[in-house]
Amino acid sequence: MRRTSPINCARVTRRSFAAGAGAAGLLAATGTAFDVVRAQSGPLKVGVLLPRSGAQAGIGQDCQRGVELAPPIFKALGLPELAIMNADTETNVEVARARAEKLINDGAQLLVGAFDSGQSTAIAQVAEQKGIPFVINIAAAPPITEQGYKFVFRNFPTAPMILSDAFANQKELFDATGVAPKSVVFMHVNDTFGTSMQQGINAVLPRFNMPYKIVEQIAYDATARDLSVEVAKAKATGADALLMVSRLNDAMLITRELVKQRWSPTVVLSMGPGWYEDQYLKTLGKLSDGPMSFVPWYDPNKKLAQQLEGALAKAYPGINMNTNHVFTFEALLVAADAYKRARSSDPKALADAIRTTNITDNVSIGPGIQFNDKGQNDKLKNAAIQNRGGKLLTIAPKTASNAKPELPMSPYDRRG
Repeated sequence: MRRTSPINCARVTRRSFAAGAGAAGLLAATGTAFDVVRAQSGPLKVGVLLPRSGAQAGIGQDCQRGVELAPPIFKALGLPELAIMNADTETNVEVARARAEKLINDGAQLLVGAFDSGQSTAIAQVAEQKGIPFVINIAAAPPITEQGYKFVFRNFPTAPMILSDAFANQKELFDATGVAPKSVVFMHVNDTFGTSMQQGINAVLPRFNMPYKIVEQIAYDATARDLSVEVAKAKATGADALLMVSRLNDAMLITRELVKQRWSPTVVLSMGPGWYEDQYLKTLGKLSDGPMSFVPWYDPNKKLAQQLEGALAKAYPGINMNTNHVFTFEALLVAADAYKRARSSDPKALADAIRTTNITDNVSIGPGIQFNDKGQNDKLKNAAIQNRGGKLLTIAPKTASNAKPELPMSPYDRRG
């Protein structure tokens, strides 16, 4: 599937063609930068790769909302238009690779995507080989920006960054409530993201002197349709809480099993997607209340965050703003900002402009968007959010919060 927007095709007459050809010839003869003409010829063509079908379809479609909200906000900010070329990765690494190649062959001048670390890794390889800038919206596997790539940029924290902030925010919440689990079971998907997080936890946890210990680690397939055995195994440990790295479908499966098996942990501590998704909240209703997610998020006190949240509420009433919207929007913000400064659609000029990005008026938590010499925004900070009454409330860090935490969770059998 491919859609290009906006479409602003001015009618070409013999006279306008001759004038344009003459101007181009003059620029070439005088040595004036031809890139300026290229920039003025139309919007930057941006290929947006997302899992719009398959196991991650719900999340990919949620990311798409961040794409759709961007144009009027960018216009108000004085940023140039982007012509969006949409592609579906089908939640498949090889399809993601093939679609990236097709987008480039079809004229995409910059790529954005792809939510999933495995798919983003494949796209990064294609982008680097073809010399086309790739701005990652969401993907946490550290190796992506450790390859020495020159055309790959990530405005999203790596797994170790997510974990470090998660443990720091957990300790802040435990101190604030006076409630802390002494033992947890760590359950995680066995895909690229889940495996990276599992490796990161084993490396990072000892540095934080957490009040709990991990008594069991349970990996499972992200596409599993039955997790009753895994939840029963977790319950049998007698642990106080669940530490989770999930996706949407398995988060819902696990919650239903917790209810069915009559197990109410003190708290569910999620370090990834799934538990904060709107589909999770709407599908499970009152059963969705309580879990805390420690994830890359937005600062509700920032002006641009409020602007984006207002635009989302108007376009999609009843949908909570989340990571998917924020970081997809910011990936496009990076592209538009670079195009404006580069004044060119030349891939190298765009990559050079992205490398010098310094956006302080942004949405996510932290001082803004900048990239280090590896193409990683290493200044991002994460938040703790809690599901309450169908809303997502930011409860840590205190400097970017809009609510106080509630701990322990209400037992599932007392929710009506």
